[in-house]
Amino acid sequence: MPAKSKSGQASVNKGVKTAVRARRKPRVEARVTVTFRHVAPTPALAQYAERKLGRVAKFLKRQAEAHVILSVDKYRQCGEVTVKSGRFMISAQEENKDLYSVIDLLAAKVQRQIKKHLEKLEARKVRSPSAVEVLSEPLEEADEGEEAELVIGAQEE
Repeated sequence: MPAKSKSGQASVNKGVKTAVRARRKPRVEARVTVTFRHVAPTPALAQYAERKLGRVAKFLKRQAEAHVILSVDKYRQCGEVTVKSGRFMISAQEENKDLYSVIDLLAAKVQRQIKKHLEKLEARKVRSPSAVEVLSEPLEEADEGEEAELVIGAQEE
């Protein structure tokens, strides 16, 4: 019987958890830079943008850079983002009454664009069938007349 820890979990589970963590794909980081135009730069807005747009990297396989520009023109709160990862580049623009909602909309738009791009890449991949798939395919069906002759011939023997 395995020894129990203070939390009630068996110590055997710790080994399983570390093995699962080791198999996970390496985490890709996104470097987010925030530029403010005609707005007082607040650390809260910068952290919010970094947190929201940092999640975009989980869809990508390479290091990513996101540049966010937040600006205010009279009563218009505008935002633009450019995400670069290797040769892949996506940009988006949004406008709303609140800068936090602008950041949310930008993150959602960029995630949609990345997912759509990756789906297109997956659809374009051509995969050759494996040996099991080739051997498990049924033989081409013969005409009905030929099939009847084969069955009759098999019964005569």
